[in-house]
Amino acid sequence: MVAAFVLRGLSRARPALRCAPADLLWAPRRGHRLTPADDELYQRTRISLLQREPSHTMYIDSYSSRGFVVNGNRVHGPCALLPHSVVQWNVGSHQDITEESFSLFWMLEPRIEIVVVGTGDRTERLRSQVLRAMRQRGIAVEVQDTPNACATFNFLCHEGRLTGAALIPPPGGTQLIPLAQAAEGTAKN
Repeated sequence: MVAAFVLRGLSRARPALRCAPADLLWAPRRGHRLTPADDELYQRTRISLLQREPSHTMYIDSYSSRGFVVNGNRVHGPCALLPHSVVQWNVGSHQDITEESFSLFWMLEPRIEIVVVGTGDRTERLRSQVLRAMRQRGIAVEVQDTPNACATFNFLCHEGRLTGAALIPPPGGTQLIPLAQAAEGTAKN
């Protein structure tokens, strides 16, 4: 009874807030209309494509002691992979890598973020002045054995990073090893 008395007093004190209970249940909602309103007819979205061709990313399919298969094309010997091209790389081993042999990576525009270096069947140390020259130009260098360098390059390209690779084929048999098979072999070891 006290509650009824208090509620009655509140409803009399603020008559502007008073409304029938049926009015409280119905509120206008957007879902009740099936056609767009007048203001919605003139607000259409437009999309302009700046690049109509699909981006052509590099992908290393396999490697052997003779070279690499990149996007289905055979490349013999050491090679340098750039964002949209493959070039022969004139080095015989990791000892032949100099600042001059890396110069093609820092001349490109847009600038490459990282260069993955494959040094053969083992990870070899590069000269410190070569790494320092790349760092001064704002390019990171990742040195790995060639099978792991191929996988790292593919991963970075898949992420959409501006990546280059400098790859020396690993010595050994001439068997063409697909990267998926190489990854399974390293996972078992």
